[in-house]
Amino acid sequence: MNKLLATLIAGLFATSVYAQTQAQSTSSTGVPATSTATGMTPATGTAVTPAAGTTVVGTQSTGTSGMAGQTAGSTGNAGADKDIAKANQKEAKEIAKQDEKISKATAKANEKKAKAQQKADKKIADANEKVTKADPEDKAKASAKAEKKIAEANADAHETMIKADEKAQKKIVDANADKAKAQNKAAEKTGKAMAEAHKDAAK
Repeated sequence: MNKLLATLIAGLFATSVYAQTQAQSTSSTGVPATSTATGMTPATGTAVTPAAGTTVVGTQSTGTSGMAGQTAGSTGNAGADKDIAKANQKEAKEIAKQDEKISKATAKANEKKAKAQQKADKKIADANEKVTKADPEDKAKASAKAEKKIAEANADAHETMIKADEKAQKKIVDANADKAKAQNKAAEKTGKAMAEAHKDAAK
């Protein structure tokens, strides 16, 4: 029986060590600006090449609780079992709270990136329209001007996307750190409760 309980303690502490504190890096859901000019004839005779689309740091977190919802099994001590259940419930509540923060930060970042993309697309469409409407003798000049506007629109959109992800990532890192602390605290309380149960059993 003592070997079984010792194994359970070791397992609970090992679980807390693996608490994930970093959000998994994924590709951004915001579509970077990659629109190309249509109907344009630049002075150089080449197609307008806007700023290349960038892949920004992902904001999705895959951190999960190391102990929430898990049952260590009865210690045979009502007081210890109650303390363990209470510790797990408190951890689960904190994990849910931090997961909600991560979800909100991610949604906000994606919303900002989507708006930045829409703004860039509008500027690019306007630039292309001016080239299309320009007189034949003014096409080259209008094309060069549009090329500059498209490059600026793409650069502005990318900068906004990067800043949105950077802000979200900071919140995600903090949330995952709080999740890890909650997991560690639950493991500590569980370990102490089981130690007390062993102490009482040894009397």
